[in-house]
Amino acid sequence: QVQLAESGGGSVQAGGSLRLTCAAAGDSFSSYCMGWFRQAPGKAREGLAVISPSSGLPTYVAWLKGRFTISRENAQNTLYLEMKSLQPEDTATYYCAARRGGRCAPVVGDFGTWGQGTQVTVAS
Repeated sequence: QVQLAESGGGSVQAGGSLRLTCAAAGDSFSSYCMGWFRQAPGKAREGLAVISPSSGLPTYVAWLKGRFTISRENAQNTLYLEMKSLQPEDTATYYCAARRGGRCAPVVGDFGTWGQGTQVTVAS
């Protein structure tokens, strides 16, 4: 079992940047596929990016267009999401999630372990 806790959310003006952190507690962090997802009011939860176990290979959804970067530091049991050029449409609750075994893809239904979420608000 792994436990996840997000931090780093807040309010930022359009065009600004934020770095989100996900701290994981538990064994074998390096064996988990880790992902970032978000959910805006009135919308379904959607995938943003995942990063593979051990190798650290990232995969992004196409519509991000290079604005977000996912990374991990296995020695510290920590996952990051660097967000740039933020827009009001990025306002949402952001979640990290973990999956062990199977594919590593930014698909909500693939993940069973979730953090509590951190709020990101982007003002124009």
